[in-house]
Amino acid sequence: MASCLQASMNSLLPRSSSFSSHPPLSLNSPGRTNLKTFRYAFRARASAKIPMPPINPKDPFLSTLASVAANSPEKLFNRPVNSDVPPYLDIFDSPQLMSSPAQVERSVAYNEHRPRTPPPDLPSMLLDGRIVYIGMPLVPAVTELVVAELMYLQWLDPKEPIYIYINSTGTTRDDGETVGMESEGFAIYDSLMQLKNEVHTVCVGAAIGQACLLLSAGTKGKRFMMPHAKAMIQQPRVPSSGLMPASDVLIRAKEVITNRDILVELLSKHTGNSVETVANVMRRPYYMDAPKAQEFGVIDKILWRGQEKIIADVVPSDEFDKNAGIRSVEQV
Repeated sequence: MASCLQASMNSLLPRSSSFSSHPPLSLNSPGRTNLKTFRYAFRARASAKIPMPPINPKDPFLSTLASVAANSPEKLFNRPVNSDVPPYLDIFDSPQLMSSPAQVERSVAYNEHRPRTPPPDLPSMLLDGRIVYIGMPLVPAVTELVVAELMYLQWLDPKEPIYIYINSTGTTRDDGETVGMESEGFAIYDSLMQLKNEVHTVCVGAAIGQACLLLSAGTKGKRFMMPHAKAMIQQPRVPSSGLMPASDVLIRAKEVITNRDILVELLSKHTGNSVETVANVMRRPYYMDAPKAQEFGVIDKILWRGQEKIIADVVPSDEFDKNAGIRSVEQV
């Protein structure tokens, strides 16, 4: 690099044809022009439009080097011999190869949907997409979060729809043990009824008891179910009475019956079935797969590409047996 700069500086010196065959002049050689004349000639030649390779104008090293070459070119020629300092770094007061560590940014083409800042948590990321996910039994902590999210989404935009994904066993666990009061499900239901937004409900695993009520409480035509999801309605269960006296147990039993009647009425309202029909099927746990839930009125559509057409083309079992000439035992 030093030899290149030496050659570049010598090319800028004024020459005449009389000594064009002589080696380049050096500032230390006898017979040199005075320093003022050299600087004037150097600046005159430097002001000419000489093609330069593209450089980074923000590079601190190159900008300092160019400033020294324009103002004090003798520093570039009078180089120390056998110096321990790397070439041209001594022109800096405190030499630094890099002012800050290199910053590498991920290409936009690598993942254009990657957020610029990481989300605080997954529920917040879903909430940003107006999705409320109920993936646990309806205990007070879940109810508090769901109601708060519904209120926030309505405040954010009362015209955009809200999507509720449900995979919950309601107020019980999968083994039937009560883990929450029926009021937890009714609290979410009442919040849904107060919303101005369209509510799209989607069952993605199981919707049991109060969760099935929430599934059916979505906007008509916007209630969906995955093809292998399950829905189930059942009577509310009496919480553990512990060491309660008999009078208190009776009070609790009456409250459970009241909750059962309310649940039957609400399911009847949203499924389009009569109160008697819902009460009869709820005598025992009533399981429904996706087609059966659609027939019962809990949902409107099954979410699977081509699944609705496949189900529509399937012949009912009785009709299939009749077409195949198969008779049941009762008909023989």
